Amino acid sequence: MFASFLPPEVSELTESTSISFAERLECQEIMTSMSARPISTSFARQGSGEIPIILLHGFDSSSFEFRRLLPLLAAETETWAIDLLGFGFTERIAEIPFSPKAIKTHLYYFWKTLIEKPAIWVGVSMGGAAAIDLTLSYPEIVKKLVLIDSAGLAKPPVIGKFLFPPLDYLAVEFLRHPLVRRKISLKAYYDPKFVSPDAELCAALHLKAPRWSEALIAFTKSGGYGSFQDNLSRIEQPTLILWGKEDRILGTADALKFKQALANSKLIWIDNCGHVPHLEKPQITARHILDFIANR
Repeated sequence: MFASFLPPEVSELTESTSISFAERLECQEIMTSMSARPISTSFARQGSGEIPIILLHGFDSSSFEFRRLLPLLAAETETWAIDLLGFGFTERIAEIPFSPKAIKTHLYYFWKTLIEKPAIWVGVSMGGAAAIDLTLSYPEIVKKLVLIDSAGLAKPPVIGKFLFPPLDYLAVEFLRHPLVRRKISLKAYYDPKFVSPDAELCAALHLKAPRWSEALIAFTKSGGYGSFQDNLSRIEQPTLILWGKEDRILGTADALKFKQALANSKLIWIDNCGHVPHLEKPQITARHILDFIANR
């Protein structure tokens, strides 16, 4: 019923959208310019249509973030949710560096291998920074851009570059702790009832993936995503900015900064919603994205 690369704990999922998403996950070998070996890349896809939507998740997360949003979008068009390189259940090959540049390269080759036509790229939090980076480097593959409570305007913390053993390992193990993850989840949602046992399991399944800690340490040491402020004016694609009005992770100031920096953009606030509109308000989020696509 579930793919073999998923941990046994996947059988403990209880919500129908979570179970359905887990059943839909698959892997594809993707050749890139970074290694002679292909990267086994995990993703979910559903629906059909002229313009594909590609969903990119946030930091220390997986495509399970889109378990509620993907079927709503797929009802009207082809939709993909990808596990970024170094995250989720995508293979973590030792010789490949885990960095923003590597993530961008991997995404491009995934697109080139399986999609091959301009798409709507939707990035959430760190996934928004990845989508911006991809748009700046490969504008021809981006038809429209959607940023949901997106990173990409703040400079990365300097401390990541100075994490040495055993501090790096201890920092990652701290992030693995269930109480720490629950505290982060409670901060991410406006309504705490969304922090259910099923939601916590979805947010932790990828911790069982091979080399999770090594990849997270490497990505953090790379510096992560910095600010694209000085380059945002180069983005010509129509851009939709969706932002939870009660975002306690990134706050709300960056939403206005993105709107000001991106000439061809529209900002929509989502009321009574925190940092994760795609999980907390999936119907509203899907409707805004689909309306944005339909508006040619």
